[in-house]
Amino acid sequence: MGLKEKILEIPFVKNWKKNQQKKKFKGSEKYWETRYQSQGNSGSGSYDHLAEFKSQFLNDFVKQNNIKIVMEFGCGDGNQLVTSKYPQYIGLDVSPTAVKLCYTRFKTDQTKSFYVYNSQAFYDRAKLFTADLTMSLDVLYHLVENEIFENHLVHLFAASSKYVIIYASDYNQKEEPVHQHENRRSFTDFVNKNISGWKLKEVIKNKFPVTEYKEKGSLSDFYIYEKIV
Repeated sequence: MGLKEKILEIPFVKNWKKNQQKKKFKGSEKYWETRYQSQGNSGSGSYDHLAEFKSQFLNDFVKQNNIKIVMEFGCGDGNQLVTSKYPQYIGLDVSPTAVKLCYTRFKTDQTKSFYVYNSQAFYDRAKLFTADLTMSLDVLYHLVENEIFENHLVHLFAASSKYVIIYASDYNQKEEPVHQHENRRSFTDFVNKNISGWKLKEVIKNKFPVTEYKEKGSLSDFYIYEKIV
């Protein structure tokens, strides 16, 4: 460990650094808009082997279940979407910059639509946003505010007519998060208590768990919900 790393491990310095991060953090929506504006991306989960694993599973699921329309809450920069095979796709994101990136990337693809999503100003009583399958992939633990986290889940289920797929971690973290833009909760607890008419059909474990792949792995798994007819 070098001198810089040793200094950063001093309790006073660590606490000072955390406080500075808290001051800079202005909320999850602001964080992601700033990140994309500064040419940041959607994170490691949307690239390389993790993106390939997700795409393969989702493409197979869409084909096997005859899904016609897929809606994703949190489409990000669109890199995950490059290898996806969906008949029709609707991408929603809190970042206007991300939506513009996706539009530019898929400008000639008439099967894809993109919209800015604000969970605190989204009231779709006319059911204009509806799909056979709605998805939330590596998004939930980035929604640090309780209200935004809960709204996201309510809207995710309300917009689907058949299936909901969530790719996320599912536990209540006890320690303070390392990153200010992360807050891990048990979303299944919230769904069980607050959203009726759905059943958890299956859980597909991640092919690259952190326990084996460390920083190249993921804490997320696939949770597949099916609407109860």
